[in-house]
Amino acid sequence: MKSFQPLLALVYLAATVAASPAALRVEDAAEYQFQLTQPQGSFAGWDLDEMRLVQLAPDAEPVWMTEMEKIEAKAAGLKFMDITDAADLGALNAMKVQSSGFPKPGASKDVKRVIKKLSSKGPQANLKEFTSFRTRHYRSQTGQESQRWLTQKILEITNDFAPKGLRDLISVTEFPHSWGQNSIIVRINGSAPTNEGVVITGAHQDSTNLWPFLPAPAGADDDGSGSVTILEAYRALIASNFRPVEHVEFHWYSAEEGGLLGSQAVAKAYEAKHVNVIAMSQFDMTAWVKSGTREEVGIIVDFVDPDVTAFNKQLVDAYLDIPYVETKCGYACSDHASWNKAGYRSSFTIESSFENSNKNIHSGNDRIDISPEFSFSHMLEFSKLAVAFSIELGGWKKSD
Repeated sequence: MKSFQPLLALVYLAATVAASPAALRVEDAAEYQFQLTQPQGSFAGWDLDEMRLVQLAPDAEPVWMTEMEKIEAKAAGLKFMDITDAADLGALNAMKVQSSGFPKPGASKDVKRVIKKLSSKGPQANLKEFTSFRTRHYRSQTGQESQRWLTQKILEITNDFAPKGLRDLISVTEFPHSWGQNSIIVRINGSAPTNEGVVITGAHQDSTNLWPFLPAPAGADDDGSGSVTILEAYRALIASNFRPVEHVEFHWYSAEEGGLLGSQAVAKAYEAKHVNVIAMSQFDMTAWVKSGTREEVGIIVDFVDPDVTAFNKQLVDAYLDIPYVETKCGYACSDHASWNKAGYRSSFTIESSFENSNKNIHSGNDRIDISPEFSFSHMLEFSKLAVAFSIELGGWKKSD
């Protein structure tokens, strides 16, 4: 693969100067070029010459590229899965027969009762803290620190809002990864799960910039917004003493920006254990309402399970105050793709149609305060969707 390091370094330099002229000097270019090839400080130990096996399309032959070439590919707008550690993902489920579609939503009373407990107060405070780290890149020291902060925040919310009896049913687990930023899995154990069935709601906790080594605010929309969106849904559910019938889980994946590394590892582990995943729903970028456009929920319709996707449309119609729009995002555009490849039924919702989504991502402008287009009330609509997804598919054990 041809090297584009010098060109893309200048592109990033120009973009950063345009965004904040006083923040960067042209004479710093040589120093930054050195950082591109010799990670230091927060990124110490990352071998950019390490070879990785990367898949760029579902039917394409995987190709070997270096970590540096992965960075170049992402900067060029390519979407991919780094399958080095999960090349056989989906092999065990290859012959799995999927069940039929899902029933129509029928838990209106329970869903609406929990929705009333949702608030923008927590997401605003949590996202402010979550974006205070230098970066949440999965290979960085501050990426590890942000993950530990998120784990502690989840534990804090669980202790503060879950009744004692419910706390006994909840586990908060770090799924370890070799790069140091772990994925986080929260489970609310079901009372009578069907074949140990699991309903999963996910987001990715990591962030990146065009060049991950340079200082810039951590990704507020990508995917800080999705991370705090599903955290608020979890808070409202446990505050309502949610007792699911099926197991209900919330996942915060590491290393989505590195080629869906974290979610592939988790999906591979579930596949190896023959876990019965009923459905998985991904929330990646939930905050942006482009000026002059209709506020809506983007329902991704490519590389997803059609039945889960159709079910999410019904949930939007039943419980949200805004409509949905069908849209496409391409191959491997978020962590639902890992579950899809593993043979599980997955879906993905985003803040708008893909063409109207936030164009500030992967830059220093992916901030809460960049524009009135960044909307916490819009995020709350997605928390409603996550609540509905968990209750409608997870069920609710009624008092004896």
